[in-house]
Amino acid sequence: MTQITASMVKELREKSGAGMMDAKKALQEVDGNMDEAVDLLRKKGMAKADKKSSRTAAEGLVAIVSEGTTGAIVEVNSETDFVARNDQFQGFVRSVAKNALDVNSTEELMTSDLDGKNVSDTITNLVATIGEHMNVRRMEKLTVSEGAVVGYVHNATAEGLGKIGVLVALESAGDQAVLSGLGKQLAMHVAAAFPKYLDRDSVDTAEMERERNVIREQALAEGKPAEIVEKMLEGRMRKFYEEICLLDQTFVIDGETKIAALLENAAKDVGAPVKLAAYARFQLGEGIEVVEEDFAAEVAAVANA
Repeated sequence: MTQITASMVKELREKSGAGMMDAKKALQEVDGNMDEAVDLLRKKGMAKADKKSSRTAAEGLVAIVSEGTTGAIVEVNSETDFVARNDQFQGFVRSVAKNALDVNSTEELMTSDLDGKNVSDTITNLVATIGEHMNVRRMEKLTVSEGAVVGYVHNATAEGLGKIGVLVALESAGDQAVLSGLGKQLAMHVAAAFPKYLDRDSVDTAEMERERNVIREQALAEGKPAEIVEKMLEGRMRKFYEEICLLDQTFVIDGETKIAALLENAAKDVGAPVKLAAYARFQLGEGIEVVEEDFAAEVAAVANA
């Protein structure tokens, strides 16, 4: 029986995109024949893709696409940043983002058509080819009746692709070119300032009350009189809103203008009132719990298997 070497496993991985253990087992089954091993992995590709779904996919790309009054943002995850730089993966993510313009949920997106197959089947085939677990994690679409939906990707990996993506929806009947420029600046602000809510009315009631109670108890613990506590509460809650509400935040580009005032001032240049209707900010992998793995141990396990 042919001895399966590390270089043979490496070669098969490069040809097939399969994992180390999968490549070694395939070579063992065909007594080291490289072509037959590639064919074997292709035949087993669909089943292997299902097994890979247990792996943590916290890398990948955020993509944005906008067309006039509609824009979409999606997050597609992979296991490694190396795959995120793969042209085939990037092309897939762009296509998925474009599809998102015509649907209203991630579930609809997964069943949408992509070159004759739905997105779900396409990603399964891609997993089999590239050899890593991937998934379309989430999407959001913004639309305005008139105005512009503008996107921005911070430190873009490629056009429209990166790790932090932002969409800003502006309602206005004014000059579209000026409006788009304003939208770009606002999207850059959102990327940097990370607002949690659009405005005070959007703040979760329970979160707001929890903050008020914490501030009140802190002030009372300092021995402040009740009437002073209420005045302090008003000022500290204002600071709280300035941290989490987009319209209350200070514009990061000039460091002094509130976003609400910026929109009011922009009406003159745009030629009509401007309303910030909505925004979306996706940061790659946020909220995903990543389990640390010992790559050296994995290599050793393959060598000893």
